[in-house]
Amino acid sequence: MRRDPLLRRIETAAMTICAATAAIALLVARERVLTALAVLAGGALVGVSYWLIASSARAIADSLTPGGDAGVRTPSLVWTVVKLGARYALLALLAYVMIARLRLPPLGLLAGVSSIVAAASIEAIRSLVKTNS
Repeated sequence: MRRDPLLRRIETAAMTICAATAAIALLVARERVLTALAVLAGGALVGVSYWLIASSARAIADSLTPGGDAGVRTPSLVWTVVKLGARYALLALLAYVMIARLRLPPLGLLAGVSSIVAAASIEAIRSLVKTNS
């Protein structure tokens, strides 16, 4: 299955923004290494969330598509929704462990998680500029 070029650009931009934010945190933060690790952990958390959304959406679409590929068994919609809920429970547990147990700075985690929002915003602005040109 071919991936959408728009999504690839957003993914690449999000990883670049997360790495740049971690580098900035390493230079300016009070707890440099811990904050930079928190930014990278937040980026990893949003990356896992992004992957879960994409795989779950694909599975739901496959289960709702009549026929599909011959000989390929698609999971039921109920099972897909149960797996989606379990995956989000795992994400919540990971966030809890990062904040409460590893004591990573919450603002660093927020900066890392925000990398996907920044990347999508940049792509939206790029699209607007392109259509107005």
